[in-house]
Amino acid sequence: MKFNESWLREHVAVEADREALCTALTAIGLEVEGVEPIGGELPGVIVAEILEAVRHPEADRLQVCTVATGGGETVQIVCGAPNARAGLKAPLATVGAMLPGGLGIKVAKLRGVDSFGMLCSAKELGIDPDASGLLELPADAPVGTPLSAYLGLPDARIELKLTPNRADCFSVRGIAYDVAAALGAGVRPFEAAPVAPTSAAMLPVELNAGADAPRYCGRLIEGLDPNATSPVWLTEKLKRCGLKPISPLVDITNLVMLELGQPMHAFDADTLTGPVGVRHGREGESLKLLDEREVAIDGGFLVITDADRPVALAGVMGGFDTRITEGTTRVFLESAHFAPSAIIGRARRLGLHTDASHRFERGVDPELPRLALEYATRLVLEILGGKAGPVVEAVNEPDLPRRAPVMLRRERLARVLGQQVPEPEVARIFGALGMAVETTAEGWRITPPSRRFDIAIEEDLIEEVARIHGYDTVPAALPSGEIPLADHTETRLPEAFLRRQLAARGYSEAINFAFVDAALLQRWGLEAGAVALLNPLASDLGTMRTSLLPGLVEALRRNLARQQSRVRLFEIGRVFHAPATAGEAPVETRRLAFAAVGSAQAEQWAVPAREVDFYDLKGDLEALAGPLAAALAFEPVTDLPWLHPGRSARVRLEGEAIGLVGHLHPALARALDLEDEVVLAELDLARFEVRAVPKAGELSRFPAVRRDLAVVVAEDLPWARLEASLKAALGPLLREVRVFDRYAGKGLESGLKSLAMGLILQDVSRTLTDLDVDRAVQAALAALERDCGARLR
Repeated sequence: MKFNESWLREHVAVEADREALCTALTAIGLEVEGVEPIGGELPGVIVAEILEAVRHPEADRLQVCTVATGGGETVQIVCGAPNARAGLKAPLATVGAMLPGGLGIKVAKLRGVDSFGMLCSAKELGIDPDASGLLELPADAPVGTPLSAYLGLPDARIELKLTPNRADCFSVRGIAYDVAAALGAGVRPFEAAPVAPTSAAMLPVELNAGADAPRYCGRLIEGLDPNATSPVWLTEKLKRCGLKPISPLVDITNLVMLELGQPMHAFDADTLTGPVGVRHGREGESLKLLDEREVAIDGGFLVITDADRPVALAGVMGGFDTRITEGTTRVFLESAHFAPSAIIGRARRLGLHTDASHRFERGVDPELPRLALEYATRLVLEILGGKAGPVVEAVNEPDLPRRAPVMLRRERLARVLGQQVPEPEVARIFGALGMAVETTAEGWRITPPSRRFDIAIEEDLIEEVARIHGYDTVPAALPSGEIPLADHTETRLPEAFLRRQLAARGYSEAINFAFVDAALLQRWGLEAGAVALLNPLASDLGTMRTSLLPGLVEALRRNLARQQSRVRLFEIGRVFHAPATAGEAPVETRRLAFAAVGSAQAEQWAVPAREVDFYDLKGDLEALAGPLAAALAFEPVTDLPWLHPGRSARVRLEGEAIGLVGHLHPALARALDLEDEVVLAELDLARFEVRAVPKAGELSRFPAVRRDLAVVVAEDLPWARLEASLKAALGPLLREVRVFDRYAGKGLESGLKSLAMGLILQDVSRTLTDLDVDRAVQAALAALERDCGARLR
């Protein structure tokens, strides 16, 4: 937000100098990013008029001007400005004047002709960067008047860095309230008396957008002077705020926006038939904007309509066909309130950023449209003349936002700030900020003004007291009271344990954005249920992630591109899916993901080099699951487009699917420009973290017995099926089962494999006899044959 210092002082009377004013603004949270002085005292610079301009006898590009300085006196000035001409009023630096930059004015002789002063451009006076010619002053500028008095100099352009919650400070008057509270002053009353209509001309208005557009005001003004120009006070205010004057009508709407914070728009009334309305866009509609771009409209946009045809993009930009031109004599002024949710992100979707959208996205005072319209009407009549019709207003009262009272407790205020702020000071602060204050037994009931969208809870009021009373007054003290210890339970694996285990196994933690490119999710086939952002930080960060893996693999790829041949990364974070019921919050799920590429072990001489594979990550998963009460089970998975169909598995815990592990699909790897095999895994943390409370178990005093078996089974039969069958058949008698050999090839039919396993049998109450062991082995073989089709080799 840019504004000029003198304009702010018109609204609030403070004695503080510029430095103190800027310091106070920063101290109350309105950070001053820059201060640019505009002009100075300019002693010796006056308003002058060129009476005569003739060509220099010795230079074609110079003119000898006779200049009136007031009181009937004239001086001779040699000038090279291209716009120097008889009748022009311009600034004159007289002999002895000192201009910004240290330029002193003396009597000079230019090509043999004396010059008693210098006619100045805006740049030479430090007012504006324009150096193309003399600063042209209005024809009614009084000759001989000091220029600083005529233009209100010296001045300064102040730029604030505002946080998104302070939408009320996108106006000079909004800033004035904060300055008044901080410096103990008062905001001057704003005079905008209603303008009585002098014409019956009007256009009806209507609302058809529900809560997105609950108020719309309009006024028809006829008989405007098309030759009128903006007065110097108006153009100077705009230029000092960083806006370029365009035409009287556009300048007036810009002035109202900067001063009050209400964006407005002016239509050429001759291009309208009425009624003028607000509705949502429709599929297939288009509109040519003021910048002459044709844009497509859909139901996500609000449009201003004339007889149901779109003529402007509400809250963003007007239409080209209804624009103000040099010949406009009838104007329809609009002033409306649009809900922030209906405007936010719409301009960005079109690659636009306008002053109007910037304000409407953050929230504009819903009670301001009529006041702004009356103020703009008065300015139009003063500058362009004409006759004003009646104000026509359409309003849906139930849909207008209302600021509810908020309670502030004395005890809570003192506890948070660590000090007792005097009660009269608290009341003064809120009163100066334009809030209604009611004292209660417990504290204060504060009703914020309609422009303060950021005041909703008690903490917001405490923040107001803290920043106005002064953050530097808050005592620096350690917090008192007992600090509660974190409640760690043995029934869950803490994230710190998972991080330590993965770090010990060679993984580095990655932290990625929770939003990704929608195209990346589509490439992975993970776009189902994705949540799109209304106002993304960038076009490639517009969708909430549905999995941690796309971002993790992108980080993996970036490391590979920087000559890191062995990369192992993990991430613990949340993924997001659209809710089952519209209007509810997205579903958030905590997950753990890790991925590896390159050699299985760091380069060394003792172990042959090989690439990381499925079994390496399977081993890492089982190591993480060590503290869990149940072992992980793995089953093949072939129906996911991002996993290799022959090298992937679904991870189950007590029969419940909790994640996936496997190799990245070769087609996806090629699309991501990955040449090496990437192995990855992702788990649902909510289930994976749960574990039973550890309990001491009885140790058997009797010896264990081992029996080895070799069975022939189908090649595609997973070991988990065999293990589950053995445990079900032998129960607590089976302490452990170990696979020590796998064979396939000569001597076995195609499609079969031989697995050799050792059964560890033990009883806690007696020594097992040979008969007991033989019965157990026969039961195991019978179960394997029944459940898995196995036969003894």
